[in-house]
Amino acid sequence: MRRRWPELEAYRGETVWGSVRETFLAQIVGPHFEALCRDYARGAGEEVFGGFPAIVGAGTVNDPENRTRIEIDVAVFSPPDGGRAGRLLSLGEAKWGETMSHHHVGRPARARDLLAAKGYDTRDTILACYGGSGFTAELRASAAEDPGIRLIGLDDIYAPDAIG
Repeated sequence: MRRRWPELEAYRGETVWGSVRETFLAQIVGPHFEALCRDYARGAGEEVFGGFPAIVGAGTVNDPENRTRIEIDVAVFSPPDGGRAGRLLSLGEAKWGETMSHHHVGRPARARDLLAAKGYDTRDTILACYGGSGFTAELRASAAEDPGIRLIGLDDIYAPDAIG
């Protein structure tokens, strides 16, 4: 904001905010919301992901066929079993400022398939959508029918028992 200080001193805050709002949402609010979602996943009970969430993080999965990388905002693993990595309980996408739809389930689903091909235990991996702005009616209907899709909204993330 230092570069914009003269405009702010001239009472042009609304103009400044209009030009930096998208950057603020993308670089500050979005990553903070993703961190809140990972905190929620760490504290989730076994019933949320079908197992105890021992390791929670974020990362990327290479998709050589499409020559892209899939960003995973929330990855949840069960405890390691002997010398093997834990079961992949959930892959999730977090969006603060947009209503989530089937499009948002596609990327984690593709990542799950790629990880399964690499030998990860993806049986029963839940595809999670963490939505700060809600979910489309179509996605809600799909999640109601498919136990492999979990919708996690602000009411879940900010529930009194979700806060560690």
